Amino acid sequence: MSFIQLDPRRALRAACILANDPDDLPQVFTIIESLSMNTLQRIADRMKRSASGRRLLEGRPDIVDILADRAALAGMPEGSLGRAYLAFVESENISAAGIRDAATKGMTHEAELPAPLDWVHARMRDTHDLWHAATGYAGDVVGEMGLLGFTLAQTRNPGIAFLLSIGISKTFHAKAGDGAEARRVIADGFRRGKKAVWLADQEWETLLPLPLSEVRRRLRLEAPPVYTQLRSADIKAAA
Repeated sequence: MSFIQLDPRRALRAACILANDPDDLPQVFTIIESLSMNTLQRIADRMKRSASGRRLLEGRPDIVDILADRAALAGMPEGSLGRAYLAFVESENISAAGIRDAATKGMTHEAELPAPLDWVHARMRDTHDLWHAATGYAGDVVGEMGLLGFTLAQTRNPGIAFLLSIGISKTFHAKAGDGAEARRVIADGFRRGKKAVWLADQEWETLLPLPLSEVRRRLRLEAPPVYTQLRSADIKAAA
């Protein structure tokens, strides 16, 4: 049975808040919950068709404890995915636990998700910043939109598409940054997402110690895109 929660009005209310404050992360999860429809079910069904996906669905590993152990990540080989992830979260001053807390604040039906959709939701949420590290997108506004474009290609989640429409509108009307460049990064992210291996059923726990270059080769991820970063503070300052 699919878990479908379609609430466009709630998504629009969250979008208005997010448009004024791009850093309000709970609103992102509100939009995703309100518009994703059967995305989690489709991801779960596809995971069942691969050996790694079946192992993950059966074992239901919680990767947050691993990602929260910064001493262990720092002890991984230089140039590894684990070190790249650590550098990313430290540079952005974020954590996997913090993102989980934001999701809890933004979602009203999270506790109602049936198995295995509850775990699929948690896995997609908790590995988001690993996708950042693997793909090479920074945590700025343009980098987030690039990764959302990549994620849209991988998941076909309508909630992600709506988030991208907000981001495109915001950068197009902003006095700071280059809206054309943002749209280019999004389009390129979508192309990269179509070309890459499907990331949802990857056993990231085993990839963390490996060289980032090797991880990118395995997952068919190209070299990180070159673009001018645009921070939400820049948009607010130029408004």
